[in-house]
Amino acid sequence: MDFKPYIRTIPDYPKKGIQFRDVTTLFGNPRAFRAAVDALVQPYAGVRIDKIAGIEARGFILGGAVAHQLSTGFVPVRKKGKLPYKTIHEEYDLEYGKDQVEIHVDAVKPGEHVVVVDDLIATGGTAFAAIKLLERAGAKVVGCLFVIDLPELGGADKIRALGKEVTTLVEFEGE
Repeated sequence: MDFKPYIRTIPDYPKKGIQFRDVTTLFGNPRAFRAAVDALVQPYAGVRIDKIAGIEARGFILGGAVAHQLSTGFVPVRKKGKLPYKTIHEEYDLEYGKDQVEIHVDAVKPGEHVVVVDDLIATGGTAFAAIKLLERAGAKVVGCLFVIDLPELGGADKIRALGKEVTTLVEFEGE
């Protein structure tokens, strides 16, 4: 399936010059959403996966659906201060400053096979931080799943350079 027609582009959001790729329109179409989840699940069907780690916020939607299809657990990777129990965190760079992602200290067990899921890979900063965080907690990150890749920003290549398999469903040029 060609997913591009189901993804809305919003010019100049959140700032001038950015073409925001909005997957909520894909989520709202039952056929397209089902096809996207099925396509994301496919590379890991029959493979040992213990947990899906979804990156806040759209990664929760996709990750929950992928975890359900693969009969695995789900780990929310959240922004700082959003989880109620003891956490560990990993810092990453933003365009202007730094931010952090967190997981609960008991979210993964040593040796568990984990796949990271998010809606979009751009520069790869958040996904890179999520991988480092999960690995520091003892997990083995076996791959990453994204609906959208912005290849000009190099994020997918950054993740592949870590030796991780990256699956994307559609590419958009530019930012």
